Amino acid sequence: MPKTVLITGAAGGVAGHLRRELGDAYRLVLSDLHPIKDLAPHEVFRGADLGDLEALRRLMPGVDAIVHLGGQSIEGPWSDVLDRNIVGAYKLFEAARLEGVTRVVFASSCHAVGFYRLDETIEADAYFKPDGRYGVSKVFGEALGSLYAHKYGFDVLALRIGNVGPRPVDRRRLTSWLSPRDLAALVRLGIEKPDLGYEVVFGMSRNTGSCWVNSTADRLGYVPLDDAADYAEEINQKPFDPNAAANIYQGGPFVEAEAGGDPAKGF
Repeated sequence: MPKTVLITGAAGGVAGHLRRELGDAYRLVLSDLHPIKDLAPHEVFRGADLGDLEALRRLMPGVDAIVHLGGQSIEGPWSDVLDRNIVGAYKLFEAARLEGVTRVVFASSCHAVGFYRLDETIEADAYFKPDGRYGVSKVFGEALGSLYAHKYGFDVLALRIGNVGPRPVDRRRLTSWLSPRDLAALVRLGIEKPDLGYEVVFGMSRNTGSCWVNSTADRLGYVPLDDAADYAEEINQKPFDPNAAANIYQGGPFVEAEAGGDPAKGF
């Protein structure tokens, strides 16, 4: 029988890509505050607020793995980030523990390390340099995943996601681009890899020339199919200000944003 996978934040754009790419390989339980009506035969919708532990517990029966995309995906006021990304992540992990679901793919973000420069090369487990409150919340989520893996025996794959989309849109995202089908390949690893334990990888495609090194993902068996370099010639013809902070740091506009984050919602 196909495994049953719970996707939180299922009304969002990243989840939309993932639903299409996973096809009917899994039975999907889709959860969000916003109803989803265009359900495929292998999908069901169950609404829940990440702040409601009991509602989250009711999502868990029959679930084999969780893909946690829920929460706030842009910079914002501390109260919003706290409620949606920190308290919400804790309650999601705790609901899973209480109901015996011990495999989680956690959508972290490159903004956990956004204050590294684009001319620095880093591994996926590079020490934290968050570029805002949103990035801090992803640092917390990674730490939470580590706690639940080592204390409670969870298998957790934290994906430091770059930018998910059909193609990269600017020079910075020649480093951070993640195609939808490569996203699905990483998520499948998180769902299927035996004895995963706790691992952190970059959510990136092959991306020749990237300042990110994804050796942990390579070790786990990730074989990305797409490369941002295929679009580099076209992108490099666009206007570019090398002195703008958004073009110096890996976090792009998030290093300066106080609210709203990247207008293109580039993770």
